[in-house]
Amino acid sequence: MLVFYKERLAFLAVPKTGSTAYHSALSDRADFVVTGPPDLKHAPVRRYDRFFQNIFRKMYDTEMEIMAVVREPIDWLGSWYRFRSRSDRIGHPHSTRDLSFDEFVQAYMQNPRPEFADVGSQNQFFRTRSNGCGASHVFKYENQDRILDFLQDRLNMQIDLKQENTSPKRDLFLSPETEEKFRKLHAAEFACHASAL
Repeated sequence: MLVFYKERLAFLAVPKTGSTAYHSALSDRADFVVTGPPDLKHAPVRRYDRFFQNIFRKMYDTEMEIMAVVREPIDWLGSWYRFRSRSDRIGHPHSTRDLSFDEFVQAYMQNPRPEFADVGSQNQFFRTRSNGCGASHVFKYENQDRILDFLQDRLNMQIDLKQENTSPKRDLFLSPETEEKFRKLHAAEFACHASAL
């Protein structure tokens, strides 16, 4: 999470949407930087609004506009699958090393999910509190030029973005049956992505 007080902007870090690269590029410029623990670095809209936004409301009588990035849902799960297949995860309950992507997505659709497939939900990340504010600026992960243009204009600076936190290459094949089931069961995830810029 990055907060730019003068610009009244909070950049929330949706997991697996390139937030580490933006943190590296902008942490020196931000007024408030949260890099850990993960529950705070990746605070969803509700948590940000309840705790962090409340500070700005109570102390400074102002609010930050919220921006965040959302990834196409199958691509997002693919990123989690690849990330959890790293060699340092071997033997860990989160490891996906010995699974196919199809098996991973099937596990994600279970209730409850096995630990290795319990990676949250982008749609849930953007849920607001009943009296809270939502994200003002939500960008699609694949529109990196648009994200950069917005940030460079808002922060009045040139941003040098470097690729970070890359994961191993893996086959991301999904059977038509699994994909159809996932799209039906998690239609809200696709709607969340479709509504972004």
